[in-house]
Amino acid sequence: MDIPVEIVSDEEMAFIEAALSLCSPPLMAEEKIASDSEDIQMEIEESPLQRHRVHQRRALSVTDITSTEWCEKQMEFSLIHGRPEKTTAMRAGSARHTELEAEVLIRMELAVHTREDSWAVKLLNFITGANQLLFDGLTRELPIIGLVEGVWLIGVIDEVRMCELSGIKQPIMVDTKTRSQAALPSEPQKRNGRLQLMCYKFLWDNIVTEDFPSSSFFQYFGLHPQRILSKDIRKHIGDSGMGKNVQSLDDLVKFYKRTCKSLPSAHKSLLIRYELQADRSLLAEDDFLFEATSFENQLHLNLQYWLGQRAATFVAWDENWKCNYCSFSNVCPRVQILSQEKK
Repeated sequence: MDIPVEIVSDEEMAFIEAALSLCSPPLMAEEKIASDSEDIQMEIEESPLQRHRVHQRRALSVTDITSTEWCEKQMEFSLIHGRPEKTTAMRAGSARHTELEAEVLIRMELAVHTREDSWAVKLLNFITGANQLLFDGLTRELPIIGLVEGVWLIGVIDEVRMCELSGIKQPIMVDTKTRSQAALPSEPQKRNGRLQLMCYKFLWDNIVTEDFPSSSFFQYFGLHPQRILSKDIRKHIGDSGMGKNVQSLDDLVKFYKRTCKSLPSAHKSLLIRYELQADRSLLAEDDFLFEATSFENQLHLNLQYWLGQRAATFVAWDENWKCNYCSFSNVCPRVQILSQEKK
């Protein structure tokens, strides 16, 4: 049996938009003061989503959602100061995911020349993974994207298994998390991991039951639907049996939509596996059910911050221990308050 191929680009696409006005006449003093005030007001009113995602034509990620749930102030500081470097444990976790992916997928590099090519690779990886799931019952590192409450949300599902429960075949979302010590995670860590998997199920059900909003997709990410894809990508599409008619991103999106419609909704059962980093031994499995109401409430609460509808909040007082592991403790007012209380 042939192992399916996953495509990854040989470069990350970064898109920066700048707006410069070189032809406007100089402002008088009063006009300049008024203009500066307007600029300051505009900057204050701009939401974190607009400032850090929309202007860069980037989607909000599932990691953004889980990081916000973990600590909104930490998320805010990371947007301002940049994300801290990965820890040794984080790098070990990423390496383990690469190992698991290699068990079922062969990576293939294709040159990416345009923004359209970059998105074509993501869609092709989903199509490849979805076909593998239908024929082999398992796929890993599956990219997924959906429009939620008017916000584009993207993620990569660690593993999807096709299981038959009560006579019905349905996909089950699975996540493998590694632990540096032979100890189970705290309840807040478990809660955060569950939120991640529930995001994936929610996005999956979104794309298989709802019509993919192509126009919004092209507009938000600044894509030209009729732009012809690179020669390498078109060759791979032809070799994959999708047909020679798939030439542009729009053609591929239509094929992607048909693929989504061929998939069943995900099962409400979700699974997190906890492994010991040292020897890959299984520490425990957290098998839980998707809770639609609580999830949607949590997602809505997180999006309120990203949409600028409220300010970022600190962690709950009974979870102040998180501050001991935060890279921004030197600039966080909560940590300063706790330090003064200890004195």
